[in-house]
Amino acid sequence: QVVLRESGPGLVQPSQTLSLYCNFSGTSITARCYTWGWFRQAPGKEREGLSCITTLSGRPIYTDSARGRFSISRRLTYSGHKINGTVALVMERLEPEDTAVYYCAAGKRCSVDYGIEFVDSWGQGTQVTVSS
Repeated sequence: QVVLRESGPGLVQPSQTLSLYCNFSGTSITARCYTWGWFRQAPGKEREGLSCITTLSGRPIYTDSARGRFSISRRLTYSGHKINGTVALVMERLEPEDTAVYYCAAGKRCSVDYGIEFVDSWGQGTQVTVSS
């Protein structure tokens, strides 16, 4: 089990860049094999996967909604059976259609179609509003 907490500015103007951060900590040794990533849910729409990155390889994967404008990275530290770190999502050329609640998540697998599959833990979500 891991604990995830998102942070970042809530309001940005169109065409600007915004960075979101997810700080996480965990005590399970299985967290070392986790995939970390981001989802979002716009008003009236289903939650969609954006991007994910693995603990072991650090290879980023992007879904169609994120590819080309979003960039994910992670920083990890290990201490015995504990794992701590940050997953960042940098979003460029934002548009009003990017307005949504953004969620950080940890799970088993990462795919280009769905982002993280078999999610074990979710953050509480953070609102991002793109408006002039």
